[in-house]
Amino acid sequence: MDKPGTSSSVPHEGFGLTVLQVLPRLETGGVERGTVDVAAAIVAAGGRAIVASAGGRMEAELKRAGAEHVAMPVDRKTPGRILHNAGRLAALIRREKVDIVHARSRAPAWSARMAARRTGIPFVTTFHGVYGAGFPLKKAWNRVMASGDRTIAISGYIADHVVRRYRTPPERVVPIHRGVDLELFDVRAVSEARIVQLAEAWQLPDGVPVAMLPGRFARWKGHAVLIDALVLLQREGAVALLIGADAGRPGYRDELLKRVRRLGLEGAVRFVGHCNDMPAAYMLADVVVSASTQPEAFGRVAAEAQAMGRPVIATDHGGARETVLPGRTGWLTPPGDAGALAQALDAALSMTPADRQRMARTAAANIRRNFSKQVMTARTLEVYAELVRERNAAALQR
Repeated sequence: MDKPGTSSSVPHEGFGLTVLQVLPRLETGGVERGTVDVAAAIVAAGGRAIVASAGGRMEAELKRAGAEHVAMPVDRKTPGRILHNAGRLAALIRREKVDIVHARSRAPAWSARMAARRTGIPFVTTFHGVYGAGFPLKKAWNRVMASGDRTIAISGYIADHVVRRYRTPPERVVPIHRGVDLELFDVRAVSEARIVQLAEAWQLPDGVPVAMLPGRFARWKGHAVLIDALVLLQREGAVALLIGADAGRPGYRDELLKRVRRLGLEGAVRFVGHCNDMPAAYMLADVVVSASTQPEAFGRVAAEAQAMGRPVIATDHGGARETVLPGRTGWLTPPGDAGALAQALDAALSMTPADRQRMARTAAANIRRNFSKQVMTARTLEVYAELVRERNAAALQR
């Protein structure tokens, strides 16, 4: 497998390929964001970007980037619909002279793979996470995401998972980390007014130490571990900000509220809900925490926070092992270990200004060099170009 994060080149103008990306919908999320970013890079490099989906709020952004959208019910999972979508995608590929088809989710991938095989063009997938495979049929359903002529894995952790669980040949798996938008997550781009607005909305007094855990309210995100760590921290005035929506699980949020009250932490833990300005939010944090008890496929929070020069404490598994440099950009702690998290919090909040500045510079450089949107899109376009070269070479030998 290729070593991740080793290329930062930008494909030259004249890329010239037509790439069809297929995903269920264009709502908000990491899959959708990656699709739009890659489409914009294809257009910027001189290619043509087409996206087939059932539509959504990011459709307008896709079109502003110069890409084309084809509405198609590829979010449907019934066998009949998958077969029908395969025929429609094959017709689209022939009509628009598509060079590459790239699937980003399981139901569309089954249709896209059939269409690619019928038309003889390369088939690419992106493996975005560890899909549940509790029984054989589910594993068979997931397998399509590991069956591309190239399977892009969003971290080395996911690449190893694909090879181990699905027996995909390592040479067909390409780790390409998710990319941080460095125009958005840039300290210089965040005005003081944006920071003050959030601080006032969240009623944060000046000078209080702030630990921040962004993430939807799902049990495996480790909110309870952070709450328990605050009891052990015993640092007067420290505040934990829990940022995120309840993701349709209000019962879990209520559980956490009861835990906070039982532990006497009402003044130390703030539930602030969804935030539309995460770059400004990160600027309010003295340390950003990702306490997930299950491995993150990549770990967007740890990467974004480092881009903003914030020290990070993440759990020692999954994608965090690739993005966090222990002792240099943050700390890694064992899953579910509130005591270790409390020690890391104390170390982060005790740093001198000089140590904090040094860590901020190293963290931002780490993300800029290895985990930027530019690195991600450049390496993805390199995969496309390589596959087309292989196809053309094979055609000449026939």
